[in-house]
Amino acid sequence: MAIKSYKARNFLRKPQNIILIVLAIILSYLVLVPFIYILSDTFSVHPSEIMRIPGSRVGEFTLYHWGKIFASSDSYSTFVEPLIHSLTCAIGACIVAIGIGGVFAWLAIRTDMRWKKIMTTLFIMPYIMPSWTLALAWNNFFKNSLVGGVPGIFTAITGISTPNWFAYGPFPIIIVTGIHYAPFAYILIGGILRNMDSNLEEAALVMKTSRTRLMFRITIPLVTPAVLSTFILVFSSGMSSFGTPQFLGLPVKYYVLTTQMYRNLNGTNPGLGYAIALILIVISLIIMGVNQLILGTRKSYTTVSGKSSNFSLIRLKKLRLLISIVMLVFVFMITIIPLISFAIESLITVPGDYSLSNMSFRYWTDSDLALTQGVLVNPTVWRAIRNSVILAVCCAVGAGTIGCLAGYSIVRRWGSKLSTYVNNLTFIPYLIPSMAFSAIYLSMFAKSHGPIPALYGTFALLIIIGTVKYLPMASRSGVNSMFQISTQIEEAAIVMGVPWWKRMTRILIPIQKASIVSGYLLPFTSCMRELDLFVLLYTPSSILLTTVLFQYNSKGFDQYANAITLIIILLVVVGNAIVNKLTGASIAKGVGG
Repeated sequence: MAIKSYKARNFLRKPQNIILIVLAIILSYLVLVPFIYILSDTFSVHPSEIMRIPGSRVGEFTLYHWGKIFASSDSYSTFVEPLIHSLTCAIGACIVAIGIGGVFAWLAIRTDMRWKKIMTTLFIMPYIMPSWTLALAWNNFFKNSLVGGVPGIFTAITGISTPNWFAYGPFPIIIVTGIHYAPFAYILIGGILRNMDSNLEEAALVMKTSRTRLMFRITIPLVTPAVLSTFILVFSSGMSSFGTPQFLGLPVKYYVLTTQMYRNLNGTNPGLGYAIALILIVISLIIMGVNQLILGTRKSYTTVSGKSSNFSLIRLKKLRLLISIVMLVFVFMITIIPLISFAIESLITVPGDYSLSNMSFRYWTDSDLALTQGVLVNPTVWRAIRNSVILAVCCAVGAGTIGCLAGYSIVRRWGSKLSTYVNNLTFIPYLIPSMAFSAIYLSMFAKSHGPIPALYGTFALLIIIGTVKYLPMASRSGVNSMFQISTQIEEAAIVMGVPWWKRMTRILIPIQKASIVSGYLLPFTSCMRELDLFVLLYTPSSILLTTVLFQYNSKGFDQYANAITLIIILLVVVGNAIVNKLTGASIAKGVGG
């Protein structure tokens, strides 16, 4: 007994062990316990469902929701059709992202294409901006009078009315989602192309291999890991995307799993929404498992051999100028043109009339408008800006601090069961789609459970879910930075009698300051552009910029929605610029999208 007591005291003398125990308890409650609540809610009768389930009582056990999904006459429209729509959009977005990103990576890195620096800088922009901004830009340009009420910029310029299939539904959702994630494909594929051993290609050229055969037999197989990673990321993100399908699918009632889930959670059948959320989580976990299985079975993807990786650029010859102009115009269209469309749409007075005489700053500055005040003089907008900044700061401090402590403790106890458990807990939130994660916390904190109060409707709940959701970014940064610091440095300080808090603040953190600071800044910038995570949980007192935009768009206040979009993009881009300036990090290099 004395030996066990001595071992326990000795175990608790080490700060990393105490931190791991505390994190294991807190994260188990915030990450694992919610699954129990949401599973329970799929088998419970909710107050708004009493009329749907005759003879039932609130809280009573029921199989109604799962029967509705898998064994009812309308299961096709309730679940199967949205699932097919989600799969269609996700697979289509993968093809677009890999096609555009891969081609641009090859042209920018392996050829003598002109204006590479400006194009690569601009090409990253769609990924830095919130994913749904391109959906709004598409709507600005291609909406038609049949559904949108007024024609978009394209029709105003050309006189050609866009068909519904082009303006709304799966086609624009696929294109917009694919373009948003094309920069990620460029980053992954481009990194391999840049570091590829040139001897492989040179040997093939010496053997008189044609450029086409070299591309398909050597280059493409070597970038397979990047292509697979991009496919998994885009597919998973496409399946869990809410903003883009909501903006481009709702006008023609094209529902995917996330929009169907939101529709049910905000309607009279929340149990069905929780069931769809659980299915989304399972799909996401399966996708990640398949990714690990595929990459785990192939070990022959070596691209860096230790020899010179210098390579001669492929000369485009007579096509150089044409290809360069085409790519520059394309990059300009997906980065600058959307911003111009937001500015134009926020200035027009009468929708559909794009003449200069119909433009003014009334929706920005007027305080006596019939519907609502201009965004720059609207107290609600300023409250939303304040709430967004405060929320982003709180989430960044929470996620960054926990991530730093977790990284330190995990590395110092690397290989132990407790360390592995906490390490997995910090990463699980990344695997859960934002909308599903929001549904979990809505279920968990809708009412009090023992000492845990009902937090729904409070700002604290937004801080908690944001901190937990962005913890993977900070924890990966913390783990990676601490792995690079030799334990001998801390051991020398221990011998000198330096207390733990001084070792952290005076030695370890300053050594890896840039990497650790990025663990704070990446959650800040990501939180500023988030919609999916907070759209189910906000209230009038905790309104955010993204939810104000969502409200304006839902009500058809297009001028206000476009003005808010510009403000959000400005804040996100400025935040990312600060990240780059201070740490060299970027959202494009972070975890997630």
